[in-house]
Amino acid sequence: LERQSGAGGVGLRGPGESQLEIDKRLLRDRIIVLKKRIDDVQKQRDLHRRGRTKIGLPILAIVGYTNAGKSTLLNYLTRAGVMAENMLFATLDPTTRRVKLPGYKTHPEVLLTDTVGFIQKLPTHLVAAFRATLEEVKEADVLVHVIDSSNPTWEKQEQAVQTVLNEIGANDIPLVKVLNKIDLLEQDDAEYLKYEAACSGNSVAVSSITGEGMEDFVAVVEDALSELLVPIEVEIPYSKGDELNAIHEVGAVETIDYRESGTYVLGRVPKPLANRLRPYYINDEEEEAVSKKKGGDDDEIDWVALGRGRHTAKNM
Repeated sequence: LERQSGAGGVGLRGPGESQLEIDKRLLRDRIIVLKKRIDDVQKQRDLHRRGRTKIGLPILAIVGYTNAGKSTLLNYLTRAGVMAENMLFATLDPTTRRVKLPGYKTHPEVLLTDTVGFIQKLPTHLVAAFRATLEEVKEADVLVHVIDSSNPTWEKQEQAVQTVLNEIGANDIPLVKVLNKIDLLEQDDAEYLKYEAACSGNSVAVSSITGEGMEDFVAVVEDALSELLVPIEVEIPYSKGDELNAIHEVGAVETIDYRESGTYVLGRVPKPLANRLRPYYINDEEEEAVSKKKGGDDDEIDWVALGRGRHTAKNM
């Protein structure tokens, strides 16, 4: 009762009203503290992302409707032990693991990131809480959209996820659609779903529990990531062995030749590494153009220097 206004009479400020003001101030202070913590988490995640970018490994973000089996897929591929439960928002903190996918040729290793499950009409007051995981999605090289194919409304759930991706500006990122939980379907339905996925090109039907279809998943991911590689033709000095190791770790080597001046490599690597290797590029056309330019400069007359008696013109 002491929190209610009017304790001292009608129209008077009683002690209860002052208590309400104190409660409001405490709530405002609490909100400020929580916002500061969210900002600190964001800064920490920015540091982690910059570190992952420096490594040069491609990042795969696992997205999907809640309870679609995203954490189960990550657990199967990495044995990370991430909590995988049939409950809303079981994963709030993004989990990233470095993993070598079996049979993967383009990139020997990738980074897999688990994210929070999406829902329809995400409440506005929860957007800030999901900021970290949504930022992980925007920074990914490829999105792995996991769908619960055993759910009768999986198509509506797929559309809900796509809507969120459009809202956060991640609709242009290459996407691989994973129709999960085929082990819960009838045999005929599972076979038909696998056939439909194979015909679409960027889809695959799998079971994160039994591992069925995982080889097809790796192949589809490899096709998506291969589009992110750029061709290089470089000659790495023998003193830069770390750069050569980076090419083997995150790129695809087509030709390698150990020459007198360094190691010649023809292959494909991610763009950040390609930019780092630019000083070692071999480009005959540019070298020829530079050579012609130098030759033309030699034939030109510096008229100012000639007037001062300090120029010796060639071919005159």
